[in-house]
Amino acid sequence: MEGDAGEKPDGVAFLLLLPTVILLLGLFVGPVLYAFYLGLTNIALMGPTARHFHFTGMANLHRLARDTLFWESLKLTAIFVAASAIVGVTVVGMALAVLMQHAVAWLRAAVGAIVVVAWMLPPLTAALIWYAFSTSGGTLSLLGGSSRLDVLDSFPMTVVCLANIWATAGFSMLVLSAGLRSVPTEVLEAGRMEGASHWRVFCSLTLPIIKPTIVTNILLVTLLSLANFSLIYIMTGGGPGNATDILPIYSYQQALVFGKLGYGALLGDVVVVIATIFAYLYVRMSRTTRMAAA
Repeated sequence: MEGDAGEKPDGVAFLLLLPTVILLLGLFVGPVLYAFYLGLTNIALMGPTARHFHFTGMANLHRLARDTLFWESLKLTAIFVAASAIVGVTVVGMALAVLMQHAVAWLRAAVGAIVVVAWMLPPLTAALIWYAFSTSGGTLSLLGGSSRLDVLDSFPMTVVCLANIWATAGFSMLVLSAGLRSVPTEVLEAGRMEGASHWRVFCSLTLPIIKPTIVTNILLVTLLSLANFSLIYIMTGGGPGNATDILPIYSYQQALVFGKLGYGALLGDVVVVIATIFAYLYVRMSRTTRMAAA
């Protein structure tokens, strides 16, 4: 009787979760697997293989291995994600979170409103703001003393990284602010009573305590930046030349500009694999952190 009573809740729980599982398989797993299949076909946007495509085995993978533009795009993606997300957004978000914690009420409200509004702006609006700000005749060119100065054309990757930091720092600030609020005040007070400076208390006590929050923030902003197509495409289109041609843009160009849907799908699959690796690392790091805390 006890065994039967214990089995019924498991069956009910399975039935309750079944619609979610079906939706996950139908709306996520299925399309991803189909995209991986398309990446190994010769499907094109136009021509005879637009409808009557077939499996080509490793042909696209061999092309990928020899594609110098792909490897350059992979390097640019790594630079963009590392500089703007892992370092830039996290550092600026942490600085803003600390400021919001210690600033006076009116400054906290003003800064918080500005940063959150910047984060909530549509990518199109954010891209147009930074395009107008950094091209010739914009604010940066006027500050540089010449209306002909085109900072976006001269330093494209730097500008798009700054634009991504500006557009995403509000999200990071909110996540890290929640982590800072979870730090016990008695722990911080004990550190100050020992004579430690504010910087020492922050580095030795606050950061280790909120490490899981920092890891979560890094993963989320990395995934957001890895898939950040709109901001860069509107600002530069991947140019000048291939200076900002990160993987999502290169995949779009191959699939919809040059019509090579199969190869474009394979490039998109690379982005999915990279995102999966980051998610796996996050799970491993979170598990290690929980075990250390226990």
